[in-house]
Amino acid sequence: MKKNIQIENNEYEIIEDYKDGYNEEEFISKMTDYFWDYDYIVGDWAYGKLRLKGFYDQSNKKANPINNYNQKESYFKNNCAFGCRYFVAKKSLKK
Repeated sequence: MKKNIQIENNEYEIIEDYKDGYNEEEFISKMTDYFWDYDYIVGDWAYGKLRLKGFYDQSNKKANPINNYNQKESYFKNNCAFGCRYFVAKKSLKK
């Protein structure tokens, strides 16, 4: 699934949609300016509620072990229910 979505002045591409985890209405309602800086937003479902987590690309100087996108599998393993529905939104770079 490749889908683009505009939220305020930010454009994202949905690059993963595991078990139909992507819900556009919920994503838009949960997004705040807190997440604008992140390169990736992971949305996972727990107890029927969408949770968002921001990650940086490995090349971003703000990346560290807790928010490095290359560590997202560790995030799923340690912070999410096994086999939970989720999606990944990648921030599009403005040209």
